Amino acid sequence: MKLTGISGSVVGEKTSQAVHDVLMTAKRLDPSLEIELIDLKEYDVEMVRGFPLAGYNQDTWDVVNKITTADALVIGSPIYQASISGVLKNLFDHLPVNAFKAKVTAMVTTGGVEKHFLVSEYQLKPILSYLKGMVPTYSVFVHNDDFNDDNEITNPIVNERISKLSEEILQLHNALQHKKG
Repeated sequence: MKLTGISGSVVGEKTSQAVHDVLMTAKRLDPSLEIELIDLKEYDVEMVRGFPLAGYNQDTWDVVNKITTADALVIGSPIYQASISGVLKNLFDHLPVNAFKAKVTAMVTTGGVEKHFLVSEYQLKPILSYLKGMVPTYSVFVHNDDFNDDNEITNPIVNERISKLSEEILQLHNALQHKKG
């Protein structure tokens, strides 16, 4: 199984670290996992301009291909102005409508306002559902105060949610594979 994480931020490290923690926790639960982190700050994903993917640069192609060939996804976004990041929304606009069909699509968000945990449920989840993703019941919101100066998550409640989300990703993926077989 290939579990791919997406850090939908072009600044800072918190979102990338939170997604990385989910990937590593899942890998500890299932050492056979192939994991990869797509940190969007390392790619030049072009803005959607309304034409087919063939008209975009190699980075855009590479990121879309990595996402569409993954078996399951951990999608992370910082919350800005009560919304997911523009770079993540732009990436979603590049994807075909069935991009997440039969794939577990987990949500991880970071932010500085406690109530921003609602963005996952009311904004990100509908997008993932539209793209036919199977969204776990668990999600992870990490407040900026839950990170130490080295960007490590220090809140034990958040770390427990990361563990539960990782377990659920694997369980749902296995159930989907069993249903296919």
